[in-house]
Amino acid sequence: MLATPDVVSILGGYALALVVGYAIGAWLIAHASQRDQTPREPLPRLPVFLRFDHRRVVVVGGGAVAASKIPALLSAGADVTVIAPEISGSIDRSRVTAITGEFQPSDLDGAWFVTAAATPEVNRAVREAADARGVFVNAVDDPDNATAYLGGTIARGGVTVAFSTAGQAPALAGLLREAFDELVPADIATWVERASMLSRDQRAHGTPIQIRRPQLLDALNRLYASRPQDRS
Repeated sequence: MLATPDVVSILGGYALALVVGYAIGAWLIAHASQRDQTPREPLPRLPVFLRFDHRRVVVVGGGAVAASKIPALLSAGADVTVIAPEISGSIDRSRVTAITGEFQPSDLDGAWFVTAAATPEVNRAVREAADARGVFVNAVDDPDNATAYLGGTIARGGVTVAFSTAGQAPALAGLLREAFDELVPADIATWVERASMLSRDQRAHGTPIQIRRPQLLDALNRLYASRPQDRS
């Protein structure tokens, strides 16, 4: 029978892999700065998970790239408006508000978030209009015109893991996502349920913060040990 690692070992492996991923991203940002010979420090970025609750989100662009970004926005609860001179059939008009025409700065009035998937010139106009209104912009494959960067994501059982290279190497973010997808347990939803139950119990009993994580690791170890093991 093969020995099985406990949860501490598994989580330690995850942490090591994450450190490697962050190191790769930092290296890419640093070398991008070297290529344009501009001596500047990469700006820090805050990873954030957004929910829109039917707030207005604008997608500028009507092609396949724009279409690929819309499902995630809808899943996050966005009320999506698509604006482009031509809107392809790959965009489901029944799920969005479609406006056929050239982008105008006023199109961002009342918007909470913008995805720009157009030409660099249009993306730049979107960035300027968004800056004037205090709105974040994700400019697809155009990091110079972006203030928000989406990454490759894994979403399973209530757990979401995201990988970003600050727009410098989106293909690498995708590869990291695929690699880490193999590490996330298939029964992660059970882990989340157990952790949530324990957290509620700890708060109810005033469990000191410093011992909450060891209690969680112990609970997850017991959960892991109770799983049927591969005897082959």
